[in-house]
Amino acid sequence: MSGIIELETLLQSMSPELKADEFVFCTVKNSLSEVVPLQPIATFMEQEGLTVIVEKQQAEQSNLEFDGVFKLITLTVHSSLDAVGLTAAVATKLAEHGISANVVAAFFHDHIFVQTDKAEQAMTALREFTNE
Repeated sequence: MSGIIELETLLQSMSPELKADEFVFCTVKNSLSEVVPLQPIATFMEQEGLTVIVEKQQAEQSNLEFDGVFKLITLTVHSSLDAVGLTAAVATKLAEHGISANVVAAFFHDHIFVQTDKAEQAMTALREFTNE
């Protein structure tokens, strides 16, 4: 099950999908096993603590602090982990529109977290790849 490597093919067929939920990034001192009940969609162990990406509602219910609120855009194309340039192209396109891109690459897809109030603008920007 290898993904697509060729950048132009990835950009033309990425089919961005905007998820309905809002997400937040939090840092906790807990162990990974202790945050499982939060149902994080992603985690990353950093020197300062464990970063968890969770639904905003879950963070609020658990009294977790967070700074920004984000929407998730999934690029539904199966991109290879060896593909070169997809993250750069997407981040550059969004930067041209004044939108920050917090990218998480998983096995099958790339996922981009953008500010909630700029999510629709981000979708329009990403669609420019297939309209060019």
